[in-house]
Amino acid sequence: MTLSIILIVLSVILTAFILLHKGRGGGLSDLFGGGMTTGMSGTSVAERNLDRLTVIVGLLWVLCIIGLLVLYRVGI
Repeated sequence: MTLSIILIVLSVILTAFILLHKGRGGGLSDLFGGGMTTGMSGTSVAERNLDRLTVIVGLLWVLCIIGLLVLYRVGI
């Protein structure tokens, strides 16, 4: 039960971190000419820290899912 709650919390946090990222182009809007004004400026310290936090939370999320899979296989 605790692992399920942790998974829900991590899912919300991961979604928030992904939505906080700055758009870098390459999406459907670029396909129709909407990405003409994107500049390739360097990433800031805050953006790099957000990247690191997103990767860490993503790895914890995957580990939580694997843990739930193991628990369901065992039958707990």
